[in-house]
Amino acid sequence: MSMLQEFKTFVSKGNVIDLAVGVIIGAAFNKIVESLVGDIVMPLLTRILGGGLDFSNYYIPLNGQSTTLALTEAKKLGGVIAYGNFITISLNFLIMAFVIFQMVRLFNKLKKEEPQAAPAPAVTPEDIVLLREIRDSLKK
Repeated sequence: MSMLQEFKTFVSKGNVIDLAVGVIIGAAFNKIVESLVGDIVMPLLTRILGGGLDFSNYYIPLNGQSTTLALTEAKKLGGVIAYGNFITISLNFLIMAFVIFQMVRLFNKLKKEEPQAAPAPAVTPEDIVLLREIRDSLKK
């Protein structure tokens, strides 16, 4: 089978389409979570922890830059460890993981609540029925 034919077979499977849809929805969901963290959670945290905190500009300079510079300016002057950005992204991940956990949990509850159809009684093969009738008639 040629590589083109194998690729066509691979792409035409339903799982690939499902995966593509999942990636697209995940990217859109990521934007929502980034907005939630950046626009709602982080401002609340900075307010609670002392008013003017901005985690995204917290860094450790590696080339002797002043810590009073904004992160973008400090990066232009040399290497920095941007731990504030890491905190923001980590919070982003935790919130997204929690929301996905809650969604999976909800779907699992909905699955459990669906009424299960009673299994159909097993049909006895005809030859077994005939053998039982013969046995019963011999007992008489």
